[in-house]
Amino acid sequence: MMNWQGLEGDKPHPAQIMDRMSDFAFSQRASRTHAQPISYLMQQALHNPNLISLAAGLVDYTTLPGADTAELLQQILSSPNTASAALQYGTTEGLIELRAELLSHFEQLNGWQSADINVSTDDLVITTGSQQMLFILGDVLIDPDDIVLSAWPSYFVFTDTLASQGAQVRGIDMDEQGIRPEALDAVLKQLDDAGDLPRVKMLYLVSYHQNPTGITLSAERRPQVLQIIQRYSKDHRILIVEDAAYRELTYNNEAPPSIKRYDTGNEYVALLQTFSKPFAPGVRCGYGLLPHDLVDPVVLQKGNHDFGSANLTQHLMLAALRTGIYQHQVSKLCSSYAHKRDVMLDALDDQLGEIGDGVHWTRPNGGLYIYLTLPPSVDTGRASALFRRAIEEGMIYVPGEFCYGNDPTRPIPNNQIRLSFGVAEPDQIRTGIERLARAIKAIMAQNVQVHSPG
Repeated sequence: MMNWQGLEGDKPHPAQIMDRMSDFAFSQRASRTHAQPISYLMQQALHNPNLISLAAGLVDYTTLPGADTAELLQQILSSPNTASAALQYGTTEGLIELRAELLSHFEQLNGWQSADINVSTDDLVITTGSQQMLFILGDVLIDPDDIVLSAWPSYFVFTDTLASQGAQVRGIDMDEQGIRPEALDAVLKQLDDAGDLPRVKMLYLVSYHQNPTGITLSAERRPQVLQIIQRYSKDHRILIVEDAAYRELTYNNEAPPSIKRYDTGNEYVALLQTFSKPFAPGVRCGYGLLPHDLVDPVVLQKGNHDFGSANLTQHLMLAALRTGIYQHQVSKLCSSYAHKRDVMLDALDDQLGEIGDGVHWTRPNGGLYIYLTLPPSVDTGRASALFRRAIEEGMIYVPGEFCYGNDPTRPIPNNQIRLSFGVAEPDQIRTGIERLARAIKAIMAQNVQVHSPG
């Protein structure tokens, strides 16, 4: 067993740093910005080298395309013409050749032609990872006290970003097919009846292999979601932010078309993807296909950030797409992650399959995550006995409580766990699940003893 003591290490908590600098007059946004939970979890793994982390959603180190990237960079930099183009400043909206290639890429992935949904390269913007696009969309649309609808649970990094921008989140219930259209309609009706509809600015969805649950929004529900948003866009358009970061990590190559496919006027859906998950996060390159009248506001804000994302990275990804190296990398990753997912699912079946009612988990067909639900009596939170016991056993997970936005209308569940199979090797996954199962069984046994008569 590992020692729980000393896990905080010597690094000060962000709140302590703010206190030390309290002579500054911090902005309201700074006061609303808190440390990301994943930073704490990653810190624990660094302080405990024998700790198996099934927490951080990092990609597999062994499959990163080092040799292929070196070859592509050598080709780009060995020619004076291509080297000077790649090492010079680019445009704020991004390399036009890459945007043209990405538009064709969208068409191939989704089975539509650009003319079908009234888009062109002018509607594509390259960003420094999809996270920058998420932040900028919040900047151009959200004022403090505005409302963002989001799946319940959702991607906690963006919901924390929304909190820093002063937005409120309203959670939309999910099932095994993604958010429930009737739940979306009910929340919007409630907001409309209360006179709060003008404050609703966007619906945020991770539409493929969702972080944290691994669930994909079903093909049948995609047009329904759009139709509901269109119906409630009364005095202004509500934007659907379709975060498709995990779209290409679909193991059976049978992903449904994006919600954007049904937005034939290019009015309601911003479709975001990234090279971070299907190629390498170190390239920090994402891209968004936007409604036309959002492009200029986004580009203006991006100009305030960086005048354009790294030009060398954009030339690298253009070469990767044109040579087929990118497509080969995606195929390799899908094969690797599918195997790891199967290992984790088999381990969960072996270790927790007969533990009793109230214990179940998702079975994704892509992405990096499995979501485990325990009986309501088992607290999985960061301050819980289970979290401490899991650390003592030698593994760490993401408490499900981190995966919910600041919805003031409902309590946050405290009996869920996000598990990631991205980084750990298969043997580590098996061992990590064994350690987690021991911790769960120990806590459940303690709960039984506490509640037993006499």
